[in-house]
Amino acid sequence: MSRTYYYFKNLITSSFRNLTHNKKRSFLTMLGVIIGVAAVIIIVGIGAGAQSLVLSQVKTLGSNLIGIMPGKSGDKDPPASVMGITITTLSYEDAQALKNPNRLPHVVAVAGYVRANAVVSYRGEQYSPSLNGTTSEYLEVEGGEINAGRFFSYSEERGMAKVVILGDATKREIFGDSDPIGQTIKIKNETFEIIGTLGARGVVGFQDYDNQIIMPMKTMQKLIAGIDYLALIRVKLDSEVNLAESMDEIGMILREQHDIKDISGASDDFTIRSAAQALDMLTNITDGLKFFLAAMAGLSLLVGGIGIMNIMLVRVSSRTREIGLRKAIGGSNQDILLQFLVESVVLTVSGGVIGIIVGELGSWLIAVIANGLGYDWEFSISLWSILLAISVSISVGIIFGLYPAKLAGRLSPIEALRYE
Repeated sequence: MSRTYYYFKNLITSSFRNLTHNKKRSFLTMLGVIIGVAAVIIIVGIGAGAQSLVLSQVKTLGSNLIGIMPGKSGDKDPPASVMGITITTLSYEDAQALKNPNRLPHVVAVAGYVRANAVVSYRGEQYSPSLNGTTSEYLEVEGGEINAGRFFSYSEERGMAKVVILGDATKREIFGDSDPIGQTIKIKNETFEIIGTLGARGVVGFQDYDNQIIMPMKTMQKLIAGIDYLALIRVKLDSEVNLAESMDEIGMILREQHDIKDISGASDDFTIRSAAQALDMLTNITDGLKFFLAAMAGLSLLVGGIGIMNIMLVRVSSRTREIGLRKAIGGSNQDILLQFLVESVVLTVSGGVIGIIVGELGSWLIAVIANGLGYDWEFSISLWSILLAISVSISVGIIFGLYPAKLAGRLSPIEALRYE
């Protein structure tokens, strides 16, 4: 046992000595492995951070929310509207129909949403915050608080009142520390009165609640966006226990609204998702992207392995006389093969270790930047990704080092000693 230990210890020691003899060439040889391992670690870290972000966002919005999006999709597929495709099957009347307490007794509030882009003007200066049209129950659904002034009423929502509420960042950008209540701004040549401001909230549900201007739904549809459909409806329930029952009834109501006779759901032109379902869907998407990108990054390990095989072939050629000398004094084919194979593995494992360090630093930096931007991004060190990286590095060293090692082991000692 001790003889085997010292044998491999000497092999590893001499391998490190041979590799450090030409540090620049060894580093350039390891570069492919370093990049591949670092990329895999970073991508796994991004996937874990994105999933923690999704989970925190759903928890922040609440587990008792139901989202209704235009367009039909499969149970595990994202709705087409999420992919940037405009679908016009949801209406303001659909949102109003979901406020029926006789059919939906567990509904606390319903909010519809429309978003648009337009230049906002105040005293000759122009700004570009996010413009959101919604309904009067917005705060009950989304949460958040009015910092000053008030929110618009149902009558203002129905009457196309030209009033707006400013997010905290938008208020500070346009008005600084001065009071904006009662002031007017222009959007698409229409004059709007500021009736309220929201308290600071940050990014929730992938939306920046501070950098926005909110106005009544009808006002947004008719005066700003020029549309008659909704992008999203959110329904808040009294408890997540009532999700399944309420979702079934919402589906029935919307089919009646859209004159859909098929009650199976196959002909629906809308998608109903709970917060938990949305979480599962987003987790599936991030998992798929994570593994796909990790596989793409793994291609650089293949390139790195080819580079290692090439450099080991060069080493065999440059050390032919050394191989002949070792064989002349009793070295076996197996000794020579193991020497070069261990050198190959030491090379890839060293690259893998450096790649792990670089990858973890990269993941940490991404987490710091994401948290600095207001996202709840978790940095975690994935043990399985580190073990995978080490395993892959060893495998690459063995697979791509085996041919040069065999070539070295098969050299004839006489021919090797004659080699110039």
